Amino acid sequence: MIKYLNKLYKNYNFIYKVILLSVSVYLIVSMFPKSGKFKYSFENGKPWQSENLYAPFNFAVLKNAVDLEGELKQVKIKTPVYFDYLTSINKSDSILDYKLDSFFEQTDINLSQDSIVNSVKSIAVNIYNKGFSDVNYEYEGEQKTSILSNNIIVKNSTFSNLLMPKDLSTYINNSVIVNNYINNGDQIKSILFEILQPNITFNKGLSENAYAEAVSEVSSYRGMIDKQTLIISKGEVVDKEKLMILKSLEKEYENENWSTENYYLIILSYSILVSLGLIMILLFLNKYRKELYLNNNKLTFIYFNIVLMIGITTLVVKLDSLYVYVIPICILPLVLKAFFDSRTSFFVHTVTILLIGFIVPNNFEYIFLNIIAGIVTILSVSDLYKRANLFIAVSQITAVYIVAYFSFFVIHEGGVEFIKLENFALFILCGLGTLFVHPLIYIYEKVFGLVSDVSLLELSDTNSKLLKLLSDKAPGTFNHSLSVANLAEAAANEVGANALLARVGALYHDVGKMNNPSYFSENQLTGINPHDELNSKESVRIILNHVIEGIEIARKFNIPERVIDFIRTHHGTSLVYYFYNKDSKLEIIPDEKDYMYSGPKPFSKETAIVMMCDGVEAASKSLKNPDFVKINDFVNLIVSKQISSDQFINADITFKEIELIKKVLINKLINIFHIRIEYPQ
Repeated sequence: MIKYLNKLYKNYNFIYKVILLSVSVYLIVSMFPKSGKFKYSFENGKPWQSENLYAPFNFAVLKNAVDLEGELKQVKIKTPVYFDYLTSINKSDSILDYKLDSFFEQTDINLSQDSIVNSVKSIAVNIYNKGFSDVNYEYEGEQKTSILSNNIIVKNSTFSNLLMPKDLSTYINNSVIVNNYINNGDQIKSILFEILQPNITFNKGLSENAYAEAVSEVSSYRGMIDKQTLIISKGEVVDKEKLMILKSLEKEYENENWSTENYYLIILSYSILVSLGLIMILLFLNKYRKELYLNNNKLTFIYFNIVLMIGITTLVVKLDSLYVYVIPICILPLVLKAFFDSRTSFFVHTVTILLIGFIVPNNFEYIFLNIIAGIVTILSVSDLYKRANLFIAVSQITAVYIVAYFSFFVIHEGGVEFIKLENFALFILCGLGTLFVHPLIYIYEKVFGLVSDVSLLELSDTNSKLLKLLSDKAPGTFNHSLSVANLAEAAANEVGANALLARVGALYHDVGKMNNPSYFSENQLTGINPHDELNSKESVRIILNHVIEGIEIARKFNIPERVIDFIRTHHGTSLVYYFYNKDSKLEIIPDEKDYMYSGPKPFSKETAIVMMCDGVEAASKSLKNPDFVKINDFVNLIVSKQISSDQFINADITFKEIELIKKVLINKLINIFHIRIEYPQ
């Protein structure tokens, strides 16, 4: 049992990666459409690149979307809209007389004015004959209507002949003018507005049922293609007629050939393709980004984002594929670049887009647009923590989308007559959605324990709690850290490393000295050295412990592990040379391990830079009467000693970059010591 557990522990990383890969493949494949893909690709206005295509079976040809829409519109107009007479309202003279009597009893108008009464009755009867609705409804004027009384049609008309509440005032005014009731017009209008009530109401259930029945009789097909009929020849241009036939075949092909009996074969095929894509990411990371490959947390983060993007796209496609371009897919390379690097973000983005191609319509167009947009995103955003850079990048992404989409549309349609401007609004919404990257980065930092340049910028603030505490307890160490930070930032910029990360790492690399500040020379302001009262072993223990104590302090203040790495590595496995040399002069031979930092050695370009800058800055305080030659020899000596002790063997840094860093350090020290060129007299 113990042997099995040991074997399991040794292979933990491999087992975790297999599980992560399997879960990711399962989630992605479960989102994919469970039908096959038509093996031919075609575009409107482009030549048919494949061999002559014959109909593999009998299939119906779909109607053109515009023709089908026009046909449905005609069906809607010809299908009657039903209204019911209200039983409480009647157009008979007796009812009108009763209403008029009631009205005149409450007014000063003399009922003996027969001309007014007759005029009111005449107009009211006309309104009731037309049909006065209870609510405003919106239909085409030529829409057929039927009015029912006790479920029997008593009148057929068109919608334009009915009166809606919004039309009543205009109709009464026109009736008064036409019939020359000029003298009594105002009285007639006021009476009509008082006594008239709607006499018909919309029968929603019957109208909708009638329309649904009429629509069900409309076929979405316009003809049949017999088996073995030549559909299109090689090299023939795909016109609109051929396009509809090919789309019809594609739809029928999927329905005909991909049934439940080979469902599992489709799932297996999808799983193989998705696995290949995700395995390529693992192989890439293993070869070029070993640190990411070995870090299961970061690997989970990458796969989580891939699954998330595919999931969002699947959801949008199911709702309405028209809005697929609203999805801010360029958030993916932005997020990955914020935490990792450009090369990793582009590779993962490309694989993700290829996998999404299984879901979206017009997959070639989608893949082309988003890969180009991803490239622009990665190249245009240099410092994500600068808000202006993000807005500029979003503007460039949106512009690329619009220009590329416009070009595709012209190629497909042969012109711009049918282009819809609202489609460009989708890309603008996509650009606005990309601005969500900042809060998303913050969420990811908390969930996955990662650190981005945005957080590094916050940590670089010297007014932060930990740095303020360092400046109070160990002001000499604080000033030393500031100097190292300036040197590291300049050196990192020179060799293309992450300058902000190097600066932040340098600011925090010596926080462990806060516990015993007086035991370090930069804080011995009074000239008293406490080490004079201690033996070498005790002094070495205090000096070596500042690394371990620094890690503990940093964790207490929730400093990210990415920054704590600088505390661990800034001395690597070097010796405390002063006490080692001191004890070497004694009769006993000291053991190097007792004077050696526990490491690890620097394992990145940034940690190597901070080690060089820390060593040079600390030792530079011992220079007396420095000049160009002394500084040059001094920097070369310090860095060469670090190289000879293999401190940079694990760091991704070249000899050429080390030479560039040494030049930067020499120039900076020359400026610090204010060395001037001596001019001849």
